Amino acid sequence: MNIEALISEIGLKIVSALLIIIFGIFFGLLYKGFDRKISAMMQSRIGPPIIQPFRDIRKLLTKETIIPDDSIEFLFNLAPIFALITPLLALLYIPIGPFGPLLEGYGDIILILYLMALPPLALAVGGSSSGSPYSVLGAQRKLVLMMSYELPLAISVITVVWRISTSISNNLNPFSLQVIRSYPIWDQVGLLGSLGIAMITIAIIAVIPGELSKEPFGQAEAKTEIAGGALSEYSGRNLAFYYMASSVHMVVLGSLIITIFFPYQLTEILYPIVEINGPELLHIEIGLWAILIDTVFFLFKLLIIIYVGVSILGVSFARLQIDKVSYIYWIPISIMAFIGLILVFLEYSLF
Repeated sequence: MNIEALISEIGLKIVSALLIIIFGIFFGLLYKGFDRKISAMMQSRIGPPIIQPFRDIRKLLTKETIIPDDSIEFLFNLAPIFALITPLLALLYIPIGPFGPLLEGYGDIILILYLMALPPLALAVGGSSSGSPYSVLGAQRKLVLMMSYELPLAISVITVVWRISTSISNNLNPFSLQVIRSYPIWDQVGLLGSLGIAMITIAIIAVIPGELSKEPFGQAEAKTEIAGGALSEYSGRNLAFYYMASSVHMVVLGSLIITIFFPYQLTEILYPIVEINGPELLHIEIGLWAILIDTVFFLFKLLIIIYVGVSILGVSFARLQIDKVSYIYWIPISIMAFIGLILVFLEYSLF
């Protein structure tokens, strides 16, 4: 590859990364507005306008950023930046609509799981460094929440990766999200396995409010109990970064669930499938209209997942006591995911 081609490729990667970053922030804030509006409608309220999150960010960025006297200043300022960068980086590894991941490579899903754990960890570090007892308590609750939902999340992902690995050739990596999307899990299982995958899907959707600290798992930021928890001392630019980080994290979670469980495109029906990257990976030969259709369909699926995993759960259930969080994730939800794993394994072994 000559120098001109290399520079052109690097430039294209940079432009694509910027577009993905803009996509993540814009639709994260937009879907946060949809969530607030839908939740208000479900509670017979008018609610804020859908564009209210954009107004909130604009207002926060113009306000003074206050640093507590008792805080560890560099950690207090670094944590919100780190919380925003990590979900944006994770988004570069996830297929968006008809487009493949920008940073495709081996072990994508493992790396994404680590990156998804970093924003809550950054929130806990930032809260602990603020010097406020409310923030420290919120940080402790966030860490307890992280340790609780990681178990069903890991069981769900391992089940899907293992089952897909039994259906592909040895030269393909089952941990690659591009491979997972090209071999939809529902096509790899029968009736018994479908029941197991359905249970795993429910378990991983139940992880969404825990990851995002939404009700009924909003204990780390409970304003009526601990005055905002880990965010109680944050303001201005730093609070805006946390706000955007939460929004992008929501998009990352939804996009990951779509890639693993609902990767189907409308163009799979409307357009012929052609083989362009070898006998294993099949792609769709699509034009501009098909790209638009699949992108809109992806955004619709993302809205549905956020509606189910954030809005419905948040409105239907009150905030749980902190001692109930670990029990719910470790016992009923983890057992559900484990039973799903067993069903998938039994179908593969017996049939």
